[in-house]
This record gives sequence, structure tokens and C-alpha cells, in this order.
Amino acid sequence: MLIPHPILGLRDAQEFTYLGDAALIDRPDGLANPEAFHDYLYLRDNPAGIHRELWFHEQGDRSWIVVTRNTVTHEILGAVLAQDVARARGRSR
Repeated sequence: MLIPHPILGLRDAQEFTYLGDAALIDRPDGLANPEAFHDYLYLRDNPAGIHRELWFHEQGDRSWIVVTRNTVTHEILGAVLAQDVARARGRSR
């Protein structure tokens, strides 16, 4: 599977490590809301279809990217830098 890295272009998926749902970018404050933090840590959806995922370019530039992928067909629909997603949501990472 080839992943379209936003800076480096098409890269083999073996260069990356899959980290899970891209919603992990929005980490709640565990002290202010322990229930939300518990759900963040332990509850995960397992969707069939289009899904946004976090991938880490471990064997490359060590960037985090958000990949939009169809989990049924494995078709990659796009990828953006995770820092851009976090900034767009008003968070700096």
C-alpha cells in the first residue's frame, strides 16, 4: 500500500507505523474530565468504510500524518500533516 505523504509524495506503508483513530489528536484534559479521558484511552470505534487514521513516518522524516482511508477496500483517499489538523482545530502540537 502506498501512502501519499503531504511533503515527500508516495511512500510505502512499511515506512509508517499505524497509531489509530485520528480523533486521538483531540486529547481531553484528564484532570478536568476523568470520564472523557477514560473514554479517550479505552473506547475505540472499528468502522467499516471511510475513516481518518494517525500514521507516524517512523522510517522517514518522523512526521505524524492523518490518512483518510477506506477500511473495507484499503483505498487511500488523502493525507495531511497532523500538525495542520491540530492547528485547524485550534490546538498547537
